[in-house]
Amino acid sequence: MPIGAQPPGRRGTVDEPYSPLNLRLVLAAFGFVVCTVLSVLLFRAGLTIPGWLLAAWAAVAAADAAVVQLRRRARARTDGGRDHSLFE
Repeated sequence: MPIGAQPPGRRGTVDEPYSPLNLRLVLAAFGFVVCTVLSVLLFRAGLTIPGWLLAAWAAVAAADAAVVQLRRRARARTDGGRDHSLFE
């Protein structure tokens, strides 16, 4: 990948990099599902402390997904509803 100016059509700059909100939403959802399933399995196995830790991480992932969704809605209002790929 060449080092230099950003390709045409990209909106991020060196001073203000562009955040891939769609990718962050997918990763937060994945973290929520994995932590929730593992938490339930740990509770059933009788391991309560690790179960509560994973339940807390699932709550953090859910909160992150909510924040990302709010930022995506704000971006959609400013961009006029333009579609974005997973990585932008």
